[in-house]
This record gives sequence, structure tokens and C-alpha cells, in this order.
Amino acid sequence: MIKQLRARLKNSFDGIRNEKLKRNILQAIPFWLASILTGLVAVLYAKLFGAAEHITSLIFNYHAWMLFIISPICFITAWWLVHRYAPYARGSGIPQVMAAIQISAPSTNKIVDKLLGFKVICVKVLSSIIMAIGGAAIGREGPTIQIAASIYKIVYQVLPNWWPKIAKRNMMVTGAAAGLAAAFNTPLGGIVFAIEELTKTHISYYKTAIFSSVIIAGLSAQALLGPYLYLGYPKLDGLSTFVFFGVALVALISGLFGSGLSKLILFILAWKAKFKLTYHQVLYVFACSFILVLMAFFVNQEVLGSGKDIIEKTLFTSHKYVHWYTPILRMCGPLFSFTTGSAGGIFAPALGAGASIGSLVASWFHLADVDVNMLILSGMVGFLTGVTRSPFTSVILVLEMTNRHSAIFHLILAGMLASLVSILVDKHSLYDYLKIQYITDLKSANQTPISESIEVT
Repeated sequence: MIKQLRARLKNSFDGIRNEKLKRNILQAIPFWLASILTGLVAVLYAKLFGAAEHITSLIFNYHAWMLFIISPICFITAWWLVHRYAPYARGSGIPQVMAAIQISAPSTNKIVDKLLGFKVICVKVLSSIIMAIGGAAIGREGPTIQIAASIYKIVYQVLPNWWPKIAKRNMMVTGAAAGLAAAFNTPLGGIVFAIEELTKTHISYYKTAIFSSVIIAGLSAQALLGPYLYLGYPKLDGLSTFVFFGVALVALISGLFGSGLSKLILFILAWKAKFKLTYHQVLYVFACSFILVLMAFFVNQEVLGSGKDIIEKTLFTSHKYVHWYTPILRMCGPLFSFTTGSAGGIFAPALGAGASIGSLVASWFHLADVDVNMLILSGMVGFLTGVTRSPFTSVILVLEMTNRHSAIFHLILAGMLASLVSILVDKHSLYDYLKIQYITDLKSANQTPISESIEVT
């Protein structure tokens, strides 16, 4: 009798374990599939974006005057695509993802579709690539995050009704993390970004999905691009003991300018919101493109593009120091590009602006090359922190981009100081304000209350 009871209990427990294992595998499959798709799309997008920037460089080097024609056409076309087909594909894409996560609920499916979806992916890619051809100072990393979150949401939507329940919010958070990991090849950065920027809840809700997704998305990208670093291996051996003072100074300056640039962008966007007629928007976009080309033609080409060229030049060549006006150019570029309302991110331009500040400050003291490199990396962390208010994400991203973990204490100091000084300008980040704006716009457009509840499995 006892043996029979034991056998029945064992069979029952085995059935429970098998059923739980089956459920866990079925719940994981959508994340794995979306991760592979994200890695492939991120690579294709990176290739197209790089080709677009190369086209701009060729035009400027051989027939610079042509940018006076090409740039306005590209800027206006990119703006029109967003304005006509997917208004919420504009800008970086990170605030849209934050807004979608915050308002996610069964009653808001149609509203979230405006922030994330197939149409948004298409318009985002086309608009940002056309902007890049026109010489806009934008990046592809923020757009990749919105694209990845859209892919995860689409995969979620095509699941049959009998599939084990998965929270849509979990899918979007995980998608954004995987997108950042695939864009920069920084898996830890994707995880920290999800924790620090996208959600304030406990990591236990997301840890398995995020860890597996960023790894699979990163491996998918590496399968096509190879194991690469976003920047490379800057020389940091033998840093001076006193370089911490330089790191602190650069962090304070870059943090102030990063948060200041964000404040100026918000001011211009608020002013543009008062435009009543479409042609006012067109005139503004044309003016932005024309001003950028004028600055490139008569001052320096450094105002164009994402800014990655400046980072690589100052870190890996003997040209360690930038002109005194380069940081100004690197802030004007994203200012006139981001505020047009076209698609394009600010992550990479922020890194370029921070690198130029670090290089300029280093030129004041004539430091050794390794110390200059440290100040450049600190400027990148500081400026990105000023824009995003995510110091740990900024630190981890720069560490993984360069594989120079010996600099972790210097970069943490830079991130902390930049975060503290940014509060003097504003307590909230650019993304926070844009997220609130998108939610407010959606509420007004739909004339229905939007629940901001958290959907949890």
C-alpha cells in the first residue's frame, strides 16, 4: 500500500515538473525568436546607417557644395515620412518605449501600437537613414531600441491564444535591452539600461528574459559582424595618479553641457509645438539643414554625422586634441538634427560631444596620451549621463565599448559627478520629459483615460 502511494506521488510530481518545464520552454521561445530577429535587424540597420554616413563623407570630400542641395532635401523628406506615416517614430525612440511600457495594459493596445509596431520600424529606419545621408548629427542606437521593442511586441501579438501567458510589458522591456545590446555589442549595458532607465521594479520579474535575450541578440549580431568592440582598445596603461582631478573636471563640465543641451532641445520643441501651419515646420527643417551645411562648409565638417569619427581619431591616433570650437559644433549638430522631428538618436552624438570636451580639457594641461584617453572616456560618460541621467548605464556602455575595465573607478566617478551636477540644471532627463509629452499627446488624441498600471505575469 505504501509503495503504491509513493509511486503515485512520484508520478504526480514528475507530471508537475514536466508540465512546468514545458510551460517555461514555451514562454522562453518568443523571447529567443525575437532576440534572433533583433540581432539580424540591428546588423542590417547598422550596415545601412554606416553606408549612409559614408555617402555623406564622399559628397563632402568631392563636391561639398552639393550638400546645400542634398541636405535640405533629405531633412525635409525624412521629416515628411515621420509626419505623414508614423508621428511617434520621430526622435530617438527611447521615450516612446518608456511611454509604451508605462501605459501598457489590455485597454491600451491600440494606443501602444502607435508607439511600437511594424510601421514604426519601417519609418524609423527610412527616416534616420535619409537624415544620415543629409549629414544629420544623429545616432542609430536609440532607434535600434525602439525597433527592437517593436519586434518583441509584434512577436507577442502573433502568439496563439493557447500559448502560455506572457506579459506584454515584459516583452517590451526585454526588447529594449536586447536592442541596446545589439546596437553597441554591450550585453551588460543592455541589462543595466533596462534596470536603471526602463523600469523601477525588481529585476526578478525580468532577469531570465533579459539575460537570455541580450545574449542571443548579441550573438546573432556577432554571427554576422564578428566579435567586435564598438570603439576598440584605447591605451590606458600607466595612468597618472592625478588624473582623477582631470576626470572630475571633465565630468562636471560635460555633465553640465549634456543636461544644458537637453534643456535647450526641450525649449525648442516646446516653441515648435506652437506652430499652427505645416509650412512653418517645413521652414524650420530647411533652416536646420541649411545651418548645419553652412557650419560644415565654412567652419568644420565635424558638425556632421554621429561623432564616432571624432572619438576614434582622438582615442587611436596622434591627433589627441580637438579645436576649441569642436564641442560647440558637436552640440549644435544634434540640436539642429534632433529638433527637426525626424527619426534619429542622440546616444552616439552625446558620446561624440563628451569626447570632444574631454579632449579639449586635456589640451589645457598637455597630458600624456593615456591620461588624455582617460579624460576622453570620462567626457563620454559625463555627457551621456547629463542627457540620460543614467550614470551606471553610461559607465557600463563605455567600459564594454572599449574593454578597459581597469578604468572602472575613474568612469564611475565621472558618472556620479555628472549626475550630481546635472541636477543643478534639471532634476529630470530629456527622455523623462519626452515620455510625459507622448503620454499626454496620446491621452488628448484618444480622449480616453490611459491607465498607467504595471502589467506583471
